Amino acid sequence: MPAEPWLLMYHSVTRCTEDPYRVTVAPDRLRRQLRWLKNRGLRGVGIAELLRERAAGRGSRLVGLTFDDGYADFTENAVPLLREHGFTATVFVLPGRLGGDNAWDPLGPRKPLLTEEGVRNAAIAGMEIGSHGMHHVGLPDADDATLVAETAHSRKLLREITDRPVEGYCYAYGDVDARAVDAVRGAGYSYACAIDPGPLTGPYALPRIHIGNEDTALRLTAKRLLHPLRRRGMSDAPRAGVAR
Repeated sequence: MPAEPWLLMYHSVTRCTEDPYRVTVAPDRLRRQLRWLKNRGLRGVGIAELLRERAAGRGSRLVGLTFDDGYADFTENAVPLLREHGFTATVFVLPGRLGGDNAWDPLGPRKPLLTEEGVRNAAIAGMEIGSHGMHHVGLPDADDATLVAETAHSRKLLREITDRPVEGYCYAYGDVDARAVDAVRGAGYSYACAIDPGPLTGPYALPRIHIGNEDTALRLTAKRLLHPLRRRGMSDAPRAGVAR
């Protein structure tokens, strides 16, 4: 089994002509990327399942799939393709912005976010629901009250919506420090996703690989091969706007 799991970070799945943060993957591209995984004997799953399987000594052929921000196009476009390939994924949503849009992005098009019904439908479809915080706030700069709201309160709301455990957290913008990790752990999450490897890398700061619309089979192969090197400090994620 590989020493470190391979976690892929997606955001929006739709067709668009304006994508300044490189966070949008066209449905046809996603289909090809999922097919690439399946053709290599890999299976995409949510992060909680991946971690459970690896803890049990299994899961060497599992790849963690994550979708940040909880865009409405997750249920419209991503879920059907995931199910077509027999995959699942974790979608990290913002319970404080349900039915809203990506107002935190200063550039680019406004995209609708999942409603409460959309979150429930994703869970019913077999997808893991995780928290991205309440309002997409960077935790290192948050005051104590905001830190509690973004971690503990968001988890409580998502559990009420889905009637299921909420195990995972994802740091907005990938911003994480020791105080943020302590808050996430204290709120009862069993893991958290970051972006880049760093001194806090571990169950509460899991690094991920950014996947975009430009990621062809060749690029995916390169990212897979370079994964061990990246875990020693290399980063492939775009610095402006990543983990939106």
